[in-house]
Amino acid sequence: MVEPDTGAMMARSMAIDISERTGSDPSLDALSLSGIGLDGAIAHPVSFDGLAGIFHPARRDVRQAHAVLFVSPWGMEELCSRKFQRVLAERLAARGVASLRFDYLGAGDAFDPEDAGRVADWLSDTRAAFAYLKRLSGCAEVMVVAQGLGCLIAAQALTDAVGAGSMAFLAPVVSGRAYLRELAMWSSMIDDGLGLRPGQRLAEAGAIAGMTMPEGVADAVKKTNLANLAAAPAHTILVLSRPGRVTDADFAKHLAAIGCEVEEAAFSGYDDLVSSPTLSKISGDVVNRLVDWVLSQTHAESPANTGEDIILNAPQRGRGFIEQSVQFGDGGRLFGVFCRPHDREAVSSVLLLGAAYDRHAGWGRLSVQMARTLAREGVASLRFDAANIADSPPVKNAPDQVLYDAAQNDDVAAALDFLGTRGKGPFIAAGRCSGAYLAFNGALADDRIGAVIAVNPVVFHWRKGLSVDEALHKRPRSFGEYSQRFRQGATFKRLISGDVDVASAGLNILKATMKRLSTKTARLFRRGSEEGRAVFGAFDRLKAKNTAVHLLYSDNDDGLEHFQYYFDADGDGLAAYRNVSLTIIPDADHNLSTPEAKTIYIETVKRLALERKPPAGAQ
Repeated sequence: MVEPDTGAMMARSMAIDISERTGSDPSLDALSLSGIGLDGAIAHPVSFDGLAGIFHPARRDVRQAHAVLFVSPWGMEELCSRKFQRVLAERLAARGVASLRFDYLGAGDAFDPEDAGRVADWLSDTRAAFAYLKRLSGCAEVMVVAQGLGCLIAAQALTDAVGAGSMAFLAPVVSGRAYLRELAMWSSMIDDGLGLRPGQRLAEAGAIAGMTMPEGVADAVKKTNLANLAAAPAHTILVLSRPGRVTDADFAKHLAAIGCEVEEAAFSGYDDLVSSPTLSKISGDVVNRLVDWVLSQTHAESPANTGEDIILNAPQRGRGFIEQSVQFGDGGRLFGVFCRPHDREAVSSVLLLGAAYDRHAGWGRLSVQMARTLAREGVASLRFDAANIADSPPVKNAPDQVLYDAAQNDDVAAALDFLGTRGKGPFIAAGRCSGAYLAFNGALADDRIGAVIAVNPVVFHWRKGLSVDEALHKRPRSFGEYSQRFRQGATFKRLISGDVDVASAGLNILKATMKRLSTKTARLFRRGSEEGRAVFGAFDRLKAKNTAVHLLYSDNDDGLEHFQYYFDADGDGLAAYRNVSLTIIPDADHNLSTPEAKTIYIETVKRLALERKPPAGAQ
């Protein structure tokens, strides 16, 4: 979420006005360089060499001589910074600077090495993106904005590149070895928060948030230390240092010592930016500083026309699937990836809805894994970012906080419009957490959804007046989760060592206990409350529409208490709804981080999709 001052105004200034537009534009499915607008207002998806990215063309009337290549961080930092990069790229495009953001092989929407038929080499990927941006923009010179691990990659990959201009290093990774140690600690904290047991955690070097670096990448990172650079990676460099990180400041001094013209400033708000994808805050001051710095390094000029035309989002073939990065909706406002079988017509289509503010690749790239697995079985899918999430810009006059807002049903409708041009319905909607809520409520709003797979929905109905922001910040764990955690030896060790805030933990346990007790009492009145009427009314409507609903909950998930409140601890309350089924996933966290939990989810979606009809037993 963008801060309510400079950042919020900045985001709103880039909002898409859909008030006078209707329908989606099929021409946006296949995009040619010669056919895109050059007003700096709309970005476009691109694909090349098994990689995927977003190209922001420059505004023509103020076009600058340089373009900007974003070289991304890795893992959790990348998830949290996705929207930050988009906002910065939008601002630059409006000031006449074209840019490209891209995913490394084995990350985001890019192919895995096995699908690309080559080993992962993120330096080569960066060089390929650099050359591709020069072709797209027509600019002979390219500046670099790198963050985190991207700084270590850019400094190696582009030092000798022809046309490489100034570089900005944001929160730079200097020592690869130290970075991997720090990443392991960060990963452990995330896993602690998810309640993962030691045996459920990824142990590979460079693994974090359910993502693993492709083979060979971590080894290459480990062997690199930018403190040993002997040649300047660029003449002019901006370093945004994290407060309190001596290594960042020392790196800036080293760059100056080897001949770089260095400007150093604080990366204000860095910790808030990378706290989590859901709670991430963008510093308007940092965005403004970067825009001003980029403009100070270039000048107005009409780049030479390359004379070539390029299909920006050409479909790419992997092992058993074909993927195409697409944009759709009014004015091409929504960004996603359409994935289909490579050798046959799809038997059905699935709409994959994102959780919270995660990019459409999903936590641990679960949506990518899901889409490609489905395609190999003959099922097409669309994964996309809803408005004001990751790559999709906000909609004018829509709230900044989009989660659990009815406006997201418009995004679902636009996605169904797109799927309707590629195949026949009814379609399946699948999602986790807030994505599960959106799938459930999307089916209520749109008859084109014939089946819903909802994983760990926190609620089925959002109570009027309940603040989403407060709920996201203060949501306690379930009683079952606290009970499970206190049976783990690691929790006792952390309690004894003082790593656990005893007072805070005790208060949260008390809240969870009181919630469980009040739930048992309140069940007597559940149908009479405003929320109860809405919940049962929703299930009644889906039953009347013969919409199949498959609920999946991780055992001890907080959302399970909401379900049990209305349908009893053993789910007996579902007896009145034969179109609804319930599956409890054992030993799973809220995000389905483990391979076993992911498999249950994927197999459930695959089974329903291959049936091409509601599950057996639906009325």
